[in-house]
Amino acid sequence: MSDDLIQRVLGAIAKSKRIPPEAVTIDSDFAQLNIDSMDAVEILFELENEFEIVIPDDEARSVRNVRQMCEGVERLVAAKGAGAQKP
Repeated sequence: MSDDLIQRVLGAIAKSKRIPPEAVTIDSDFAQLNIDSMDAVEILFELENEFEIVIPDDEARSVRNVRQMCEGVERLVAAKGAGAQKP
């Protein structure tokens, strides 16, 4: 997982929650950051816009921490890239 992707995800979470970026780390879980279901929806929209991806609802429901969020975004970005390379 690239540092750029991680920093973009951390930034999107901080922006959505209106908290200092340094308060969010890859090892933070959503409970520590006081992220509830409404916050999660805002973060998903922010990430979809940031990375130009679509995050499936069923996948989003299972995410409980920042690391899982980064891993999910990485998978979707990779899948998008693979789809763009097809003739």
